[in-house]
Amino acid sequence: MEWGIPLLAMVYPRGPNVKDEKGKDVVKIAARLAAELGADIVKVPYTGDPDSFSEVVEGTPIPVVIAGGSKMSDADTLKMVEGATKAGAAGLSMGRNAFQHESPQKLVKAACAIVHDGMSAKEALKMLK
Repeated sequence: MEWGIPLLAMVYPRGPNVKDEKGKDVVKIAARLAAELGADIVKVPYTGDPDSFSEVVEGTPIPVVIAGGSKMSDADTLKMVEGATKAGAAGLSMGRNAFQHESPQKLVKAACAIVHDGMSAKEALKMLK
């Protein structure tokens, strides 16, 4: 607050009692916990579909962004971005799926087109060719 810099909390449910790190219920708790601890934005794993992820977003009073996750195909990566965006995610914070891509700039532009322009994953995939 003093420096005017938002605090991004990267919260990933882990531990011996966590059976599914991407399960809707544990991700909801993780996102809510970040907000209650004072984070301005929270980064969590994508739960796998827009319906379950919308519950995470709706239960969190701060912007929610998705983690990029493990290395995936272009189609799966963009489908994840589209699903999270449809669910109300504020955006994404992607690492290896962008940095390890054969054309990181094209992949980031395609993901941005989904988040900012409402493009579908299918349409955005054409941007990579």
